[in-house]
Amino acid sequence: MKILIKLFLLFLFIFTNAGFANEHLILDKAPIDLNDQASLQRGAKTFINYCLNCHSANYMRYNRLKDIGLSDKLIKDNLLFTAEKIGEPMKIAMTKKDAKAWFGVNPPDLSVEVRARGSDWIYSYLRGYYLDSSRPTGWNNTVFDKTEMPHILWKLQGDQKFNEEHHTLELTNPGTLTVKEYDALVGDLVNYLTFMSEPSKVKRLHMGYYVLLFLGLLLVLTVKLKKEFWKDIK
Repeated sequence: MKILIKLFLLFLFIFTNAGFANEHLILDKAPIDLNDQASLQRGAKTFINYCLNCHSANYMRYNRLKDIGLSDKLIKDNLLFTAEKIGEPMKIAMTKKDAKAWFGVNPPDLSVEVRARGSDWIYSYLRGYYLDSSRPTGWNNTVFDKTEMPHILWKLQGDQKFNEEHHTLELTNPGTLTVKEYDALVGDLVNYLTFMSEPSKVKRLHMGYYVLLFLGLLLVLTVKLKKEFWKDIK
């Protein structure tokens, strides 16, 4: 009994502190629309060009990109950089040992990151980088303090400064994209990451409507059949 009480108090302490740690964290809403194939295609391009160098997506195969409107030829000619066949998973050449030595941690597999963190968290994270000379990479993040990940999109976004007094970010050196364009690019990327975390979700939801329609028709037939059987019983 004492052990159970101690475990309960330990969990209570952990969750309470986690709550205080995230007390001031307000996440921005990610523009998720899994039916927007143009957005998903742009996001896939950004993911493969910027993210797939360090982050793997072992639970995603290139041929699933056909679900967002891409043909085999488009995939092979424009997106197939880390594999030979479109049926292969999105793996990377970097080993876990090298990743640990270069970054201090092994970069997470992005095919499951949305499930672990949520779309809003990743969207806010990719827009929350700011310059911090005290960090090894020169960057910090408002969503994930002391992040080990460098700002791979900094040329696009530019340099941001954190205003400690107002707890806001200020763009000090613009990148190649405007703020609106960068937010749109990140939105497309997170939209694709959300699709990649569960590629069959859209098909499953569409199938669900047909299943509900079938069950509705079956219910009508069942009620009519029941009335037919019981019409002479009083």
